[in-house]
Parts: sequence; structure tokens; C-alpha cells
Amino acid sequence: MTAENCYHCGQTIAPEGLVQRHVGGEQRDFCCHGCAGACEAIYDAGLDAFYLRANKDETWQPPQAVPNDLAMFDHDEIQRQFIANMGDVREITLMADGIHCAACVWLIEHRLAKEVGVQLASVNFTTRRIKLRWDNRVIALSRILHILAELGYASTPYDPQLSQKALEDYNRGLLYRFAFAAFAMMNIMWVSISLYFGASDDVEYKQFFHWVALALATPTLLYSGQPFFVGAWQALRGRRLGMDVSIALGILTTYCYSLYVTLVPDSGGAVYFDTLVDFMFFLLLGRYLESISKSKAVDATHRLLALQPKVARKRMDDGSEKLEAVRLLKAGDLVWVHPADRIPVDGVVVEGESHINEAMLTGESRSVHKRVGDKVSAGTHNQEGALLVEVQQLLADSMLGRIIALVEEAQGSKAPIQRTSDAVIPWFVATTLSLAVFALIFWWWQSGLDTAIMAATAVLIVTCPCAFGLATPMAIAVASGVGARMGILIKHGAVLERLSQATHLVFDKTGTLTTGKMSVTDWQVWHADEALPQVWEAMATLEQRSEHALAGALRIFAEKHSAKPIESQGFTALSGRGVQAQLEGVIWQAGSVGWMREQSISFSQGVLSWIETQEQQGRTIVCLTRAGDLVATVAVGDVLRDDALAVVTALKARGIAVSMVTGDRRGVADAFALQLGGMDVQAEVLPADKEAAVRALQGESRVVVFVGDGVNDAPALVRADVGIALGSGTEVSVDSAQVVLLNDRLQSVLTSIDLSRVALRTIRQNIGMSLLYNAIMVPLAVSAKLTPLMAAIGMPISSLLVIGNAARIRGRFLKG
Repeated sequence: MTAENCYHCGQTIAPEGLVQRHVGGEQRDFCCHGCAGACEAIYDAGLDAFYLRANKDETWQPPQAVPNDLAMFDHDEIQRQFIANMGDVREITLMADGIHCAACVWLIEHRLAKEVGVQLASVNFTTRRIKLRWDNRVIALSRILHILAELGYASTPYDPQLSQKALEDYNRGLLYRFAFAAFAMMNIMWVSISLYFGASDDVEYKQFFHWVALALATPTLLYSGQPFFVGAWQALRGRRLGMDVSIALGILTTYCYSLYVTLVPDSGGAVYFDTLVDFMFFLLLGRYLESISKSKAVDATHRLLALQPKVARKRMDDGSEKLEAVRLLKAGDLVWVHPADRIPVDGVVVEGESHINEAMLTGESRSVHKRVGDKVSAGTHNQEGALLVEVQQLLADSMLGRIIALVEEAQGSKAPIQRTSDAVIPWFVATTLSLAVFALIFWWWQSGLDTAIMAATAVLIVTCPCAFGLATPMAIAVASGVGARMGILIKHGAVLERLSQATHLVFDKTGTLTTGKMSVTDWQVWHADEALPQVWEAMATLEQRSEHALAGALRIFAEKHSAKPIESQGFTALSGRGVQAQLEGVIWQAGSVGWMREQSISFSQGVLSWIETQEQQGRTIVCLTRAGDLVATVAVGDVLRDDALAVVTALKARGIAVSMVTGDRRGVADAFALQLGGMDVQAEVLPADKEAAVRALQGESRVVVFVGDGVNDAPALVRADVGIALGSGTEVSVDSAQVVLLNDRLQSVLTSIDLSRVALRTIRQNIGMSLLYNAIMVPLAVSAKLTPLMAAIGMPISSLLVIGNAARIRGRFLKG
């Protein structure tokens, strides 16, 4: 005797399709060889507990046959399109078909965990994506894909372009179903008008119009109502209660009651096919507008994708140009970038110069001058001259690709407050169902079945956990997208919540509060007879050929004073001391204070006092002499960023404590702290000490944000509640931080905090609006003062209000 349903997928077994296998010590019946193979693979892996977790009343599509071309995904050329780090341990996101419920998630994660070489397999049930990390030396990607296919889950590398197409297809499907419901609603309206104006007085006409309404409502229910039934079925299979459960139950209740009245005319009841079609129309309209609004609210990733050129002008060996797909380029290739073109790759300029608009990466509207040797980034806009660029990074490996990946991750992540919302929603729906049952029983007893059905349906339709569920993810998605457009990369949604609670900011000094670049900070001419133009002209000449680290700062300083090098003879560079040359027959020297003392050059008390003051602030002194006489002294050192003082002052004004932790000398650190209006300073510390300082502040119940840029800041960035790295910092610091300031502006620290606070305030407003909506509408529905049609109109409005409120974040920070 055979079973009626497939043991694996639950589908009805056609007589000609019966497959029997001996699995798990028993003979099992399957609908196809695919299900039989998947079942055998599950039992062979010792994961037959999957069938205890899966609802036996569930059905889903049988698995597809295992593809024959999986081996192509083992090629580095293919993997490089989807994987950022092509080392031995690799990480990829897969799109998987066939994930139906929590049992599927359990099966995939536990099966791959058994495989040697697989380090991580995390399934996101909502997006049907699998985050996978494996050791490529131990196991091939094709083997993992083969295992998933055997289990019944066809998987391919996640492609954002395909994801965008899937979203467009979903919106198009909603539009078609909405249009069908609109057509049915217009036609069923004539039926309702006919019954209202007298047709109901004649039994034959009345029955005829009831059957016409049934003929219109049934296909509408089956086609237009499909999204609600699919959503409800998936929720029930996953043993959870979602908003589609209550909507589907309300639709079916109305339809079944109206069908009963149509089939049993003597029942004396009324049909509500028109109400059924009407509220499906409004529900689909709301869902379509909601989907479009969500797409616009979180389209930062798609805008970034649009910035990535698909083709490049590759320079061939004979010097000619050829249009080549960016995917086909490789490191070392040369590409031409013409004026008005977007740069297709990350690379280095090897010929030409131009101004590049990098606003899409940094948020900075001013163009950046690029010349030979400068790096350029994919997606940035070439404004003037033609550039020949050597390819270094492509697609996902480029800065733009990494930003897209991180923004997607942040938009899909959950903040702690959202996890609370997710936990509440099932109870919310359970309460809705209880209220609907109460309304049904109460009004059946009070006013009859008609009123009871309408009241219960109104409760099921109007009670909306959707707005409550959207409150947090919409705000996080919009805020992450806004940050990306402003040059602030937020790696995870939870960062926003923690950043909004910041009570203490700890800054690194060098490269963070300061520019990290040597420049002239002060100077003094001591020889009254020497004209300034001649002094700086001599400085420019002496430093022109010097390779010392200070020479560049001195040359830039001389250029600012319109000084140009002149002819010289006998140039000599003395390591660790300075340089000298003969200018117009006179010996000029530029060098350290120690070298000048070795030559017995005298310093007045005023000069010594000036030098001592500068050295206390950590500056290096360069002395300029002419024929053995001191002419001028120049102090060279690091300087504060232009916006450092304003940022520190603003933080203090907001009640946020500020301190500095640096490995520099105490005197230097104190001098900079004084320039910043004073703050607590820990100087001469090691990287481990920076981490300890952060930990100590956290021990005082403070929410600590650390801002840094160097390798030595990495431990503190990881330890802090929120680590913020400057985009100009080292790769280690950027990887260790949760927020990266691509625009390299310290002012963006304030913007990040403001953005997080606005996002959290928006989340609270959204939750408040959704609760207020339900507090008003549910009592009206339970008291039978709200029709199902009005409930269908009101329900999507609450979701659209939440989405619109979240979209206001963009208007707040991206004006104009």
C-alpha cells in the first residue's frame, strides 16, 4: 500500500510518478527522484530530525535536479566577481531557492556544519540568503553547492543586480494583481447597484446577481489574494503568526460566508462579495504603494550600483582603444578615462591629469586634482582631462564595491530595539485572533451572524502589526543609505542605536584630531636687514633638492610666499643635520639647532626662548643661516584639523565628555588639548593602553565611542561600544571600526551622532504611531462600528505613515 503524499515535500503523488526507496529502515514513498535523493542525503547526514521539525501538513515544490555545471564556480575568475577576499579562507553570500521554514534553516546550517572546511553557514530566512565562509584548501565551493542541491536547495552566488530584478518582478506582480482586483471591483459595483435599487426584491434576480458576484469574486480571490495566502501559509509553516495570517483569515471568512448564503438562499443572510473584492483592491493598493515606498527609501544600494560603469575603454598593446566589459578586465590592464566619463575601476593614474568629483564616495562636493601616481576610485566622475589608469581593483574588490556590500549588510541587520519588536509581533497577532473570535461570538449572540462576520473580519483586517514591524528596519535602512551618501559608512544597524546613547568620546591625536602631516606652524626672522622674499627664496632653493621628510613642508611654505628656487652651486646634504649651497656667491644653510651649535653659531636669549616654546609643543626647528649668521627659524609640526575645535566644542555642548589618548609625549598632547579648550589627556601610551583606557571608561557605565585612524588604534576601536575610523586611516583601523568616515572630515563624527539620534527618535515615533493607530481602530472594529472596507483602507495607511516618517530622515540630512 502506498502513501498519498510524498514523504519529503508533502505533494500528492501521481500514480505514474511514484518512487519508492528504502530510507531510515523503512520503505518511503516519494513523488519524484529529486525528493527521494534529498531524503537519502538528509538521512545519510544523520539529520533525519529535520522531518520532526517540518510540519507534515506542509507542501512545497520538489527539489530541482543537481546542476551539472557547478564546477565552474571553483574558478577564481568566477569567484572574484562575488568574493572580496580571495585568500585561502573565503566568504560568499548565496541566494537559495526552496527555503520554506525554520526547519529548512536548521537543516542547512546543521548539514554544512558537519562538512570539514566549512567555517560558517548562516541562513537568513527572510531574504533566503546563506552567508558562507569556507577554507578553499579543504573544500571546493562546488562541493558545498552540490550538498545544498542534494538537500533540495538550489543555490547561486548572490548578485545585487538579480536582487534588484527580483524586487522589480515582485512589484510588477503586485501591480498586475491590483489591476485585476480593480477590474473586478468596477464590475461587481454594478451588481451591488442593481441589488440596491430593487433587484433584491425579486428572488430570481437576487439569486442571479449573487451568482454573478460569486463568478467575479472567485478568480479575484484566487489570483489577487495570492500574496496574502502565500504569506499566511509561509508564516504558519514556520510556526509563527504574521499579519498575512489575520488578513487571509478575514478574506476567507467573508468569502465562505457569502458562498454559503449563495448556495443556501433560504438562509436569509446577505452576501459580501463586493466588500471582499473592494478590500482586496485597497489592500493590494496599499501593499503596492508600500513596496514602492520601501524601494525608494532603501535605494542607496541601487544608486551606488548605478555609479559602477559596466564597460571601460581598454588600451590595447598597439595603443588603440577597445570597449571591454569591466568584468573581463584584470589587474595591470590600462584603461582610458575620457572627460565626463565615470572611472570604471580602482587604480593609479599613469598618464595625464584632471580634476575628479569624488562626492559619491566622500560626500565632498569640491573636485580633487589627480596627477600621475595618484589613486582613483571606481564610480567617481572625471571632469576635465583624459586619464590613463592602471587597474588595481575591480567590482566587489573596489572601494565602491565594498561600500555597497557594507550598506546592504547594515540595511539588512537588526538593532536591539527591532529584536524586541520581532518578539512582540507574534503575540500581537495572537491577540488579534482572540479579539476576532470574541467579536464573532459576541455579535452573533447580540445581532446575528451577518454583523458577527463583518465585525470579526474588520478586526482581522484593521489590526496591523505591519506598521509595528516596519518601524525599526525602515528607519535603519534609510539612515544607512543617507550615511553612505554623506560619506559615512555605517557597517551595522545596531551601531545606530548604540551611537545615539554615546556619553564619552575618546580621540586619538595624530591623524585624527590633527592632520597627521608636517607643515610650518610658526616662523621668525631674526636678521632685520634681510628682506622676506629673499629669505623664502633661499629656503625654496635649499629644500628643492632635499629628500628629508621636512623638505616638502618647507617647499610648500615657500611656495605660499610666492618664492621660487634660484640658481645655486655646491649643494650638499648632510644626513641628520641639514643642507647647504652657494647662492649668488654666499653660503646658505638650513638645518637643525644641533648642527648650528656644532658650527658655533650664536643664539640670543630671545631665539632660545622661542625655540624652547616651540619644542615644548613637539615641533621641529629648522634654522636658516647666511654666511654663518642666523637669519630665521621655522617650526615644523603637526597641526589641528580645521574642524577639530568646533567638533570638540559641539560635543561638550551636548553633554558628551571628551578625552584624548595618544602615544605622543605628554607636553605635546597637553599643548594640543589646550588648543581644543581643554580635555582629559592620557599620553605616552601603547596600543594595549588605549584599549585599557576605553575598558576603564566602560567600567564606569559609560557608552564609549573611540575615534582613530592608525594600526595602533585597532584594539581600542574594537573594544569601544562604537569605533569610528577616518577613511584616510590604515586598512586595519577601517576594518576594526563600525563606522568609517569616507569623507575624512571630523565634522562627520557629529553628523553620525545626529543621524543615529534622529534614526532612534524616528523608530520611537513609528512605534508610537503604530500603537496609536491600533488603539483607535481596534476598539472601533470590535464594537462593529468599522466595516471591513474601511478597515482595508485604513490598514495600509498606517504602514505608509511609518515609511513616510522614516523617509523624512533623508530630507533632514540631504536637503536639496
